[in-house]
Amino acid sequence: MWWRSIELQCYFFLVSCLLTGFEAVPIDIDKTKVKDTPDVEGEKIEPPDTGLYYDEYLKQVIDVLETDQHFREKLQNADIEEIKNGKLSKELDLVSHHVRTKLDELKRQEVARLRMLIKAKLDSIQDTGIDYQALLKQFEHLNHQNPDKFEPTDLDMLIKAATNDLENYDKTRHEEFKKYEMMKEHERREYLKTLNEEKRHEEESKFEEMKKKHGNHPKVNHPGSKDQLKEVWEETDGLDPTDFDPKTFFKLHDVNSDGFLDEQELEALFTRELEKVYDPKNEEDDMVEMEEERLRMREHVMNEVDINKDRLVTLEEFLKATEKKEFLEPDSWETLDQQQLFTEEELKEFENHIYEQEHKLKQKAEDLQKQKEELQRQHDQLQAQKHEYQQVVQQMEQKKLQQGVPPAGPGGELKFQPPGQHHEENSEKHSLGSDHLQPLPPGHVSPLQEGAAMAEHAQIHP
Repeated sequence: MWWRSIELQCYFFLVSCLLTGFEAVPIDIDKTKVKDTPDVEGEKIEPPDTGLYYDEYLKQVIDVLETDQHFREKLQNADIEEIKNGKLSKELDLVSHHVRTKLDELKRQEVARLRMLIKAKLDSIQDTGIDYQALLKQFEHLNHQNPDKFEPTDLDMLIKAATNDLENYDKTRHEEFKKYEMMKEHERREYLKTLNEEKRHEEESKFEEMKKKHGNHPKVNHPGSKDQLKEVWEETDGLDPTDFDPKTFFKLHDVNSDGFLDEQELEALFTRELEKVYDPKNEEDDMVEMEEERLRMREHVMNEVDINKDRLVTLEEFLKATEKKEFLEPDSWETLDQQQLFTEEELKEFENHIYEQEHKLKQKAEDLQKQKEELQRQHDQLQAQKHEYQQVVQQMEQKKLQQGVPPAGPGGELKFQPPGQHHEENSEKHSLGSDHLQPLPPGHVSPLQEGAAMAEHAQIHP
């Protein structure tokens, strides 16, 4: 996989220049050997992902500013230093009201997005008194003091933040790769500690054998040298090495025909060199190291060829590089396996940091275990109290039954009646009902009297 592209360049407004103002320098190409490339005139070149957390905001601001003719002209005529020192930012006051309104809306959306990110991180704290203004200070690509208006200060801050972040990209990557290599060595040594002497000796021998096998590869040409470029010309482009021409080479590998070799286009030139050293099928070859090797080759060529340090190689810069002695007689190129990536002191410091982190995690795990045990103890205590309460209630119910008192329900009502009580209650209700009977009019017989008379007649006349 490719490492995150940063080819928008550290001075991001140069991208808009690339999209509109520059054309590739015409060169002579043998049409019998090189296939025609499609005409891309008028097509919009999509700027690549910078890898910055505010990448989308950056691109949107560029797109909006490009719609203003005055600013676009100033941008095309500005040099890198004018962009970096903030002189170009002052031109923002002269753009149209329509453009300023769009920029204001973009800034409000970006501030809202950052606030959502902050809230998502702090949700677990449950703190209703969050000072969003204080938290926004950590974002240096916009002026948080005025969240509703895009001002020249915002443009200046955006330029400086993008410049600084992209310039530090390689440095940060080097540090991360060193940590990766130290972690590999740390884990290898920790594994050896778990083995007996015989097994440990076998593993050490295997490790040394793999290192030797990995280092046994063909010569790697110096990146950007004539030998390296001629090999690409012959093996990749399929052209006669005796016809090698730097101008034609530049045109062939300027894939998007914008007149520049950007970082991704440069990195593609080193594939054949990397294939001499790394093979994904080989156990001894680390593909992470291969990508780091590729990026270091690109970084080296940029440092040698990119005169104005805009992270783009122009045809003029490319041709000047081919006139140097280093182009014809380069020093040998040391691959990663030939370099000392870290010292024993650095490894020891790294391991001490790991041990400290492990100790903190272990302590935290122990604290969580204690909390778990305390919660379990409280749970068991509550369960015991509940059981004791149920036993007391059961004993009280049994005692009531022994005393002839029916057990009460939750509301105090009787759950059942003792034998015979139902008959006595019915008798009481019957008597109570007889006492309250109303006298019948003369000549009327009640149903009760009628039933008694029929029973008497049945006894006399069976």
